[in-house]
Amino acid sequence: MLTWGAFLTAVLTGVFCSVFAVAVDTLLDMAGIWMVAAVSLVSGFLGSLFAQITTGRGRR
Repeated sequence: MLTWGAFLTAVLTGVFCSVFAVAVDTLLDMAGIWMVAAVSLVSGFLGSLFAQITTGRGRR
């Protein structure tokens, strides 16, 4: 079951990843599949951390 907290975390991660991808695209000329894969990995990781910190889910 999708709870409000899980939905909020997913939305925050998606927004963070979108903004991160646009920022990286404007700064770098993303050529090559490995660069796109690396940026996607970093974006997802940082987006998840951002969402957990923002919603307080990462704290005990």
